[in-house]
Amino acid sequence: MRFDEAYSGKVFIASRASYAEARAVIYGMPMDWTVSFRPGSRFGPARIREASVGLEEYSPYLDRHLDEVAYFDAGDIPLPFGNAARSLERIRDAVRKFLADGKFPLGLGGEHLCSWPVIQAVHEAYPDVVLVHIDAHADLRTEYEGEELSHATPIRKAVDLLGGGRVYSFGVRSGTREEFAFAREHMHFYPFEVLEPVKRVLPELAGRPVYVTIDIDVLDPAFAPGTGTAESGGITSRELLKTIHAIARSDVRVVGADIVEVAPVYDPTEQTPIVAAKLVREILLGWVK
Repeated sequence: MRFDEAYSGKVFIASRASYAEARAVIYGMPMDWTVSFRPGSRFGPARIREASVGLEEYSPYLDRHLDEVAYFDAGDIPLPFGNAARSLERIRDAVRKFLADGKFPLGLGGEHLCSWPVIQAVHEAYPDVVLVHIDAHADLRTEYEGEELSHATPIRKAVDLLGGGRVYSFGVRSGTREEFAFAREHMHFYPFEVLEPVKRVLPELAGRPVYVTIDIDVLDPAFAPGTGTAESGGITSRELLKTIHAIARSDVRVVGADIVEVAPVYDPTEQTPIVAAKLVREILLGWVK
């Protein structure tokens, strides 16, 4: 796979023309092969890019402009339809290349299982990496209906790989009794809320390499209805933006991130890809140093 050549499709606003000069690389993971409720997140990366054209390139929150950050949109990773195992291998190989080239990988999903091979690749590059997980769902099952490769399992796989002491989960408001019990016993678990608990733990994460995975369904469906498994009772888009800014203003060293589970077909208003695009802008301006 070649990602160092200009992508012929639509790109995220203000993307640079050269992979070599980029500090960060945006890439798409158009996969929804294992979803258990509503498919459609494979169309998320393209729609986030399209929605980005409506953004201002200046962030008044951070007083920074996209011209100040060199990033390259590598397009979508070509994934074999329906083949979860092979798709994950391709994602892992692509992110390994980005990291080996010194890039900050910023992934657009796709279902949340897509984050698992990214976490594996980041762990290879940063063996002491800490995972920050922001989501409505625990994703802590060992399998779902007999399938170990499921959008319900990536955070459990991450705990097994990294150790629960290096996994911080925020905003979760849905899961089995067993998942909640496991989370409380084996990892740093802050259900229901995001901003305030994130601010409390930032000092203990200072200086450490951190990977952040954001499932768009952490937002209440009033703010992001376009997702496969919407869950009422979530946070506001303003709170999620404030969380991104709190991390940006801290001493945490973010080494990569992703935003997953945008399923545009369920949102004719397009507010879900619009908010996702804004989150991408703030991540680029706040986390890519």
